[in-house]
Amino acid sequence: MHLKSKWYIQAEMESRKVLFISQEITPYLGETKLSKIGRFLPQGIQERGKEIRTFMPRYGCINERRNQLHEVIRLSGMNLIIDDTDHPLIIKVASIQSARMQVYFIDNDDYFQRKYITSDSAGREFEDNDERALFFARGVIETVKKLRWAPDIVHCHGWMSALVPVYLRSIYNDDPLFHNYKIIYSIYNNDFKTPFRSTFADKLRFDGIDGENLKMVKKPDFINLSKLAIKYSDGIIIGSEDINEELKKYISTINKPVLTYKDETEYIDAYNDFYDKMLS
Repeated sequence: MHLKSKWYIQAEMESRKVLFISQEITPYLGETKLSKIGRFLPQGIQERGKEIRTFMPRYGCINERRNQLHEVIRLSGMNLIIDDTDHPLIIKVASIQSARMQVYFIDNDDYFQRKYITSDSAGREFEDNDERALFFARGVIETVKKLRWAPDIVHCHGWMSALVPVYLRSIYNDDPLFHNYKIIYSIYNNDFKTPFRSTFADKLRFDGIDGENLKMVKKPDFINLSKLAIKYSDGIIIGSEDINEELKKYISTINKPVLTYKDETEYIDAYNDFYDKMLS
């Protein structure tokens, strides 16, 4: 009986669903620490028996023909209101054949047509990165709802995904699709230097985010955005060997599970174990 029970628990764990929301994924973008984890982590977790879905923004520098992106008509067509303006949500998908995995892309002409990722050719960060992050977070959640795919783990990578925990734990908190799941936020050393616009908190309030929590982003810089994501997450992973010192100190004070940095030889197994412990 004991062996059967142990087998049942293992089988249940292996059938878990993990939603990956990544700021960067190679080969669609150049190789960075973040983009390589975005590429190889989902594959590794899938090979360990879990079901996966993977999302990233469809930046304008991604070559759609070479990477064989195509629009998913049944998922596209919704409008998302950002700061009282309608923005069409376009969903595209591509396959990484060698990994047997699909990547879903969140697209919109206003936010993701430019030929750069978060900064222009001169290195100036885009003024509307705040709204791009808002659109990306809401676009992923709405698409997952359309897919009717209920994740057990939501793992967010990079500051472009930082608002996903905020939205899931606030305005989507009562959605029946999202229940009994855990949110994990990975911190990387990909700080943005220019704070978001002063109207950022107002845009979140417009979407129904609790005003009390928005005091954290009165100054909407990388540190405070990360702290907001950490507050709404259930577990934290240190994704880079060196991260912002202030965030490092802040993480040491929180009463949440934290996985310390793991190098590329061990991180997939370590992350998989972390998921299982979060769900046990």
